Amino acid sequence: MKNIVVLGSTGSIGKNTLEVVRNLKDKFRVVGLSSNSRWELLAEQVEEFKPEYVALNDCESVEKLRRRFHKNQLNILTGSNCLKEIVSREEVDVVVSAVVGAVGLPAAIATIEQGKMLALANKESLVMAGHIVMPLARKDQILPVDSEHSAIFQSLHSGKPCEVKRVIITASGGPFYDYPMEKLSDVTPAQALKHPTWQMGQKITIDSATLMNKALEIIEAKWLFDLRIDQIDVVIHPQSIIHSMVEFCDGSVIAQMGMPDMKVPIQYALTYPERSPLMVQSLDLSSVGSLTFKKPDMEKFPALRLGYQAAKEGGTMGATLNAANEVAVQAFLVGKIQFTEIASYVEKVIHNHHFIKNPCLGDILAADTWARQEVKKCLI
Repeated sequence: MKNIVVLGSTGSIGKNTLEVVRNLKDKFRVVGLSSNSRWELLAEQVEEFKPEYVALNDCESVEKLRRRFHKNQLNILTGSNCLKEIVSREEVDVVVSAVVGAVGLPAAIATIEQGKMLALANKESLVMAGHIVMPLARKDQILPVDSEHSAIFQSLHSGKPCEVKRVIITASGGPFYDYPMEKLSDVTPAQALKHPTWQMGQKITIDSATLMNKALEIIEAKWLFDLRIDQIDVVIHPQSIIHSMVEFCDGSVIAQMGMPDMKVPIQYALTYPERSPLMVQSLDLSSVGSLTFKKPDMEKFPALRLGYQAAKEGGTMGATLNAANEVAVQAFLVGKIQFTEIASYVEKVIHNHHFIKNPCLGDILAADTWARQEVKKCLI
C-alpha cells in the first residue's frame, strides 16, 4: 500500500487519477489532495477518500471548506507554499502533479529531493527548469503522465538510449488544424474550447488549439529523455490513436496506441514497471477505419516554432515562454486579445527578455515573474 498525494485533484487529470486509485484500492491510499479554488468538488473528494491533508489556494474557499469539515480531522494547508508543504509530509510515497502552470515547480523539486516518486503531468516543471529537476532525480523517479510522453517512455523500452534515432510526438491538431489561416484571428474562446478528441481544462485546451501544448512537450521531451532537438519531430494525427512513436537506428518505429483515455498513462505511471487491468474501451482498428498524418504548419501555428527555439536555446527561455503564454491565454479567454495574438505576445516577450544561459532557480523564478508583468503591461 502506497500513500499518494494528488495535486490538482479537481482538474481533468486529477479526477482521472482518482478514478484509477478508486479501482486500485489495494495498492494506494490517498493522504493528500489539492485544488486552486474548486472547494465543493474537493469536499466531495475528501468525503470519499478521507485524506489527512488538503491544500487549497483560494482564501475564501478555505473558509468554506473549514466550515464543511469543522468537526472532522482534516488539516487544511493554504498559502503560496501549500503544495510544497503537502508533498513534504513524511508519510507520502507518490505525488501526482496534475496542477497547471509554474505553480507546480517547487512541489516537483521537493518531491524529488525527498526521494518520492513523481508522476508528472505538470510539464511546466521541466519546461521551466529541466536542467535543475532532471539531475536531482534517480532513474525512473519521474514517470510521465502526459499521453505523449508516456507513449515515448513505453516505446523506448524496445531499445537502448544509444539506439534512438528520433521521437515523433503526435498532435491532434486541435479544432483548427485545417481551418483557413485568414480566419484564425476571428476565433472565439468558445470555438477554441471545443476540442475534437480530449476533455481537458481551459488552459490546456487553448494550448492544444494554438499548438503551444506541443511546444511545451518538445521542451519536456528534451529533458525527460535526454534528447537533442533534431531528434524530436511533431506530426498532426487527428484521430489521437497513436500517442507518440520512437524510431530506432535500424529504421524500426515503435508506437504506443490506444483509444484516447487519460486513465491509461496515469495508471501506467502509478503501477510501473507492472501493468494492472483497466476497464477502458479496446482499440478496434477496423472501426477506426484509417489513421491520417500531416506535417504541422509553423506559419499558421507559430507557437510550435517558438517551442523549438526555446528548447534549442535553453536557459531562461522556457520559463519566459511558459509564463508569457499563461497570461496571454487568460487574456484571450476573457476577450482582451485575439486568438492569433497569443503567440504574438509570447514571441515579443521571449525576444525582449534578459536571457541567462545557466540560470539558478532564482533566475528562473525572476524570469517567470518578469514575463507575466511584461505581458500584462502590453495589455493595458
